[in-house]
Amino acid sequence: MKITANKSVSAEYELYVEGDSAGEQELMERATAEQPLNFIYGVGMMLPKFEESLFGLSVGDKFDFTIGVEDAYGPYEDENVLDLDRAIFEIDGKLDSEVVYEGNVVPLMDNEGHRINAQVVSVSDTHVKVDLNHPLAGETLHFKGSVLEVREATEKELAALMGGGGCGSGGCGSCGCDDGECGDGGCSTDDESKGCGSGCGCH
Repeated sequence: MKITANKSVSAEYELYVEGDSAGEQELMERATAEQPLNFIYGVGMMLPKFEESLFGLSVGDKFDFTIGVEDAYGPYEDENVLDLDRAIFEIDGKLDSEVVYEGNVVPLMDNEGHRINAQVVSVSDTHVKVDLNHPLAGETLHFKGSVLEVREATEKELAALMGGGGCGSGGCGSCGCDDGECGDGGCSTDDESKGCGSGCGCH
């Protein structure tokens, strides 16, 4: 069976980006046979270029491809780094230091009520600086891996997607899911620290 629309796909992969040294690549995340990437093909879970590169592959086929910045998560935008009033993050006048700390990803709402993930850059007495850029913004993505399983998606799986499940936007913390099924068949590696927020082809 080949990868086409509405097929349930499992794959193992390694995701690399350009490292600090010229010519060297840095491993950003990995999905293993024990904790694979699981997604439904053709329903908007994954980056279009990611799906395009897997189209027609079968179980056992290997893949090795690169997705440029514009087809991945776009350029890094300095204007997406914001200083927000500390009070926004306080509950009864207190900051939850177990949630709001440097390096952690916190959920925010935009003006239209959409959930967005923001990484905390720094915390001061008056402000919290956050970065709204996707963790892989500005990066060229290099995927290497193989297809583990291809099967027809069940009606239940497809119905769950129609009901708002799955991955909608990016980056599962590493894979690009926002509030979808990170780590369970949505699009991730069953590792929430990796699964939501960065690469894995999710968008």
